[in-house]
Formats: sequence, C-alpha cells, structure tokens
Amino acid sequence: QVQLVESGGGSVQPGGSLRLSCAASGFTLGYYAIGWFRQVPGKEREGVSCTSSSGGSTNYADSVKGRFTISRDNAKNTVYLQMNDLRPEDTAVYYCATRFMLCSHRRMDYDYWGQGTQVTVSS
Repeated sequence: QVQLVESGGGSVQPGGSLRLSCAASGFTLGYYAIGWFRQVPGKEREGVSCTSSSGGSTNYADSVKGRFTISRDNAKNTVYLQMNDLRPEDTAVYYCATRFMLCSHRRMDYDYWGQGTQVTVSS
C-alpha cells in the first residue's frame, strides 16, 4: 500500500526555518519523483519544488528559489524540504506527492498524495 506521510510543519516567525519530511512506504522511492505542493484556502494547490527519482534534477517555484532546498535519502525512503527565510506568504498546507521517474509541474500527473502538514509563518 503506497503511503506518503508529511511531517515537520509548525508555526514560525518570519525569517525562521523549518524542515519538512515526506516519508514514503509501499514502494521503492528510488524509482519515483517527489513533488512538494502547497495550498491555502480558496486557492489552487501550487507546485513548490520537485526532485526526480535519482535526485539529479530538481526544480523550484520562483517564489521559493534561493530559500528552499529539496533533498532525498532513498535509503531512508524520505524526501526533505528545507525552508529558510520563511515569509508570511509561505503559510499553507504543504503536501508531498509522487509519480514515476520525472518531475512534473502539473498536479494531475501525480499519482499519490500525502495528507499534508500545516506551515504557519507569523509574527
């Protein structure tokens, strides 16, 4: 049974940092890309970052470039999203999702999703 579980969310002040984790089970992570998305109420879920199956290709939304870093540890079946210099506009529920091999910016291309973890950036 494929399962993705996000963790690491919380409340932080502007300029702070959080590291999100996406723990995968039920499949071999090394064959799959993992994307991070986020959503605020009333808005569409948007792509934040993605890592290809090998980790050799990563991409970021313009709004997080230079502040967020995606990484993966296939041996631990876990993908991380290090978020630095957080801003109030980063407040959202963050989801990880998976698809075979390559990244995609389209939500519809992802087959499995986690339940999400809340990130709140506020002073």
